[in-house]
Amino acid sequence: MKVVVLVGGVGGARFLLGVKAALGLPAVGEPQQQSEHEVTAVVNVGDDVWMHGLRVCPDLDTCMYTLGGGIDEAKGWGRVDESWSVKEELAAYGAEPSWFGLGDRDIATHLVRSRMLRAGYSLSAVTEALCDRWRPGVGLLPVTDERVETHVAIDDPETGEQRAVHFQEWWVRHRAEPKAHAIVPVGADEAKPTPAVLDALQQADVVLMAPSNPVVSIGTLLAVPGFRTALRETSAPVVGLSPIVGGRPLRGMADACLTAIGVESTAEAVGRHYGSRQDAEGVLDGWLVHTGDSAEIPGVEVRSVPLLMSDVDATAAMAQAAFDLAREAR
Repeated sequence: MKVVVLVGGVGGARFLLGVKAALGLPAVGEPQQQSEHEVTAVVNVGDDVWMHGLRVCPDLDTCMYTLGGGIDEAKGWGRVDESWSVKEELAAYGAEPSWFGLGDRDIATHLVRSRMLRAGYSLSAVTEALCDRWRPGVGLLPVTDERVETHVAIDDPETGEQRAVHFQEWWVRHRAEPKAHAIVPVGADEAKPTPAVLDALQQADVVLMAPSNPVVSIGTLLAVPGFRTALRETSAPVVGLSPIVGGRPLRGMADACLTAIGVESTAEAVGRHYGSRQDAEGVLDGWLVHTGDSAEIPGVEVRSVPLLMSDVDATAAMAQAAFDLAREAR
């Protein structure tokens, strides 16, 4: 079975562990022998940022480290056994931004990526090269090779004046506390999906939408011209998993993002935001919500199952439920 998974960062990476386990693959790393299954992750790039002269791709790296066995499991991001000497030295120099820290091990990844990008390699080629070390056991594809960065219009906490900041500044520095007036994936309208992404969608047997942030992760994928069309035209059923459980995000501050686009923080509202493939712009055939939640989405098959990724087994059960619903939807 060829499975395509649309993902963001921490939640998407952890969901991929469950997808692999549900298919009988090792959750971390590659199988010892060739498998009949193929998993491809299409990854958000809107969180990407230039920081201290280095190109940082948080979602791609979180997926790569998680699936390759190098993630700090307690935080869900960054390298395990990390040290912070460079961050401390930057602070001693008073180098800004001081609110965004890069670990010493993590910096090596960004150095390799930045050098390759400056040499003319595409982000897809760079990601493939980095994965040669980590062997994540899935294909990690940035949705586009063009530069896309999500920006947020906020009221400046110090001046009160409205200004646009990079998503990372809003999310990391301000913890998404200033109200977002608008969230814009800058550059997305001039980007295009990579040929590998379009090919993966065309050949997929099933497409799963991870319980990632609907606005700045999945929303950024859908904002790239041609991606939504390819998703709507694939012959594979498309099943999404709600990132909202009991009216609260599974992780992070997705509710602040949803408020910015006028969508309630409920499983039903997010499902209706994505919409049915039977409609003009919708992308879903099936929608999984957490036990106790409910949703009515015209044209979409909805099922209620446990959606807490407490461990790999629980996450594998979620993925299996998505596969089962995909078969029904087909």
